[in-house]
Amino acid sequence: MFDENKVVELENLFASYQYIMTTKELLKEKLYHVDIQRMLNEGLIERLKRGFYHWEKDGIYSDILIINRLFPDAILCLETALVYYGYSDFIPNEWNLALDRNVSKDRTKIDYPFVKAIRMDSSILHLGETKGDVDGFEVKIYDKDRTICDVLRYMNKLYAETFNKAIIAYIEDSEKNLFKLKKYAKILHVEKKVNRFIGVWL
Repeated sequence: MFDENKVVELENLFASYQYIMTTKELLKEKLYHVDIQRMLNEGLIERLKRGFYHWEKDGIYSDILIINRLFPDAILCLETALVYYGYSDFIPNEWNLALDRNVSKDRTKIDYPFVKAIRMDSSILHLGETKGDVDGFEVKIYDKDRTICDVLRYMNKLYAETFNKAIIAYIEDSEKNLFKLKKYAKILHVEKKVNRFIGVWL
């Protein structure tokens, strides 16, 4: 077993990598297969997916920390964004991530956290991208106006209650930006839906 001083040293090392390290990073720090196996056996780390390890001891854990590390190119969207902005009180059991449609599907095959990839063309992927804060970590997330456009684009995949609450919450939001909404709607081809579900209330 690792002695107490070594465990502290290892924890500090993982902390410098935001508690998630790749096999390549571990090798760079002169931790080899036998060391990785010992840490796994002693419950210090867990394997997230092939080549990625999370510091497990003392329960240092955050879904978003893992998502940021495994999917640095992902943008939080749809139901995840709705909850973030207070447009929905339904907490989905998976994180909705917008990713380039050319990204390998194998990347999202992880046991935890549960993620749902929304694949998009690169020409619209970054439209409305902004920054947010989840559990003290900076995240990429679509702004409110892009989020509502996506709600309209994917309305048939959402629960009716979730859809209706999101539209009402947006209409009542004093911080909504109708100029951006219309701009995004034109690019995303949901102008008619914007007029139908939102325009009549404005």
